[in-house]
Amino acid sequence: MALILSLIKAHWAFVLVTVVMGGAAAYATGKAIAKTWRPFAQVLVYMLGMAAVSRFCHFALFEETLLDPSGYLIDLAVLTVAATAGYRLMRAEQLVTQYDWLYQRAGPLGWKRRA
Repeated sequence: MALILSLIKAHWAFVLVTVVMGGAAAYATGKAIAKTWRPFAQVLVYMLGMAAVSRFCHFALFEETLLDPSGYLIDLAVLTVAATAGYRLMRAEQLVTQYDWLYQRAGPLGWKRRA
């Protein structure tokens, strides 16, 4: 029974810290990087640090292992997906707004060249 309660606690801690709080911060970071016309590689660099902060929050708030490589990689993957979504949404909006004669929207995350 204690194992089940521990797994439920860990699940909700992951959803709260990594998906909700970290995902919102990563999404905003991706949008900010795109808005300032920086390259996508900076998203990846920033997410390395943000995943470390997420692991620290798990450690400080829920007494999880701080230096857990698998937990860090999972946090990194989730945060990178959220940051990439923010980056692509903002970049697509920028290109079709500022260069409307050259590009048109091709879905929420993309654009294509006008014919």
